[in-house]
Amino acid sequence: MEGTPMRRAEVESIEVARNAKPGSMRAGSNAGRPIGRVIDSLLDFSVVGGYTRWGYEARSRLPGWPPDPPPDAMAGKVALVTGANAGLGKATATGLARLGARVHLVVRNVEKGRRARDEIAAELGGADLTVWRCDVSDLDDVARFAAEFAAAQPRLDVLVHNAGVLPATREVSAQGHELTLATHVLGPLLLTESLRPTLAAAGTSRVIWVTSGGIYTQRLPTDDLEYRSGQYSGSAAYARTKRVQVALLPLLERRWRSDGIAVHAMHPGWADTAGVASSLPGFHRVMRPALRDAAQGADTAVWLAAAMSPPASGKLWHDRDAFTPPAAVDPARRG
Repeated sequence: MEGTPMRRAEVESIEVARNAKPGSMRAGSNAGRPIGRVIDSLLDFSVVGGYTRWGYEARSRLPGWPPDPPPDAMAGKVALVTGANAGLGKATATGLARLGARVHLVVRNVEKGRRARDEIAAELGGADLTVWRCDVSDLDDVARFAAEFAAAQPRLDVLVHNAGVLPATREVSAQGHELTLATHVLGPLLLTESLRPTLAAAGTSRVIWVTSGGIYTQRLPTDDLEYRSGQYSGSAAYARTKRVQVALLPLLERRWRSDGIAVHAMHPGWADTAGVASSLPGFHRVMRPALRDAAQGADTAVWLAAAMSPPASGKLWHDRDAFTPPAAVDPARRG
């Protein structure tokens, strides 16, 4: 791909660095520590500094960085991760298994899932890992899988919605829904609702949505959730549906609270994954030296799942800190 022009999606992704200004909205784990607060805010306002590996490495050394969960934090607990065969999903599954969880890897391609399972097992030794097949965009398949999982597993402590797609052109799911909406919103909602009794059986459980910093580039698409109008852009569809995930947080927090189910969203910053390399090769080529590795990108998801002091429910998190997303950049007014 070297030397090829960047696609519109790649240019839009790089534009995030020039336009988004999320910094002032972080909750501030470094509150009361002025130097740490200033450094943290500067990283956020720079975007490139905050979303890249440099931001993660700097923040993890600041006073106030939340402590790592103890090595046995997830012992005896059950976790389910969608899209767990590669990238952030595999890194999340690895992190949870390392802390002692029994991890269920939910994938579309069973062969790839088994390969990921074997690689995690070889790295950790003794990890309890199970592979399940499910296409999260297919609501019938989600219902089938949820019924089979609930029949096999009496409880579920952690559910991580990580599966994602970034199509080049508008595609639809088996039920005719725009593919990113089906994969990022409809399928995960149905899966969680279907597994609600299993999550409630854990006593206290956590649902984690892996979203994206791309939410800053798009407004909530309340008038066209299915992206039926306008010129389709894969990166815009991706960001719009990730923004829907975040907008749902307060509603889901109220809906699931009585069952002891906490709900969180986190965005991983910019991570160097095979998905990014294949979907946005130009962005990947330009930014690769600064991208986080998959474990750094997955760190906050693992921390949210395993933190001994329960993180506040209904919040959006980045680098172990909760914050409120600002108003999205209006793409029509950029530049």
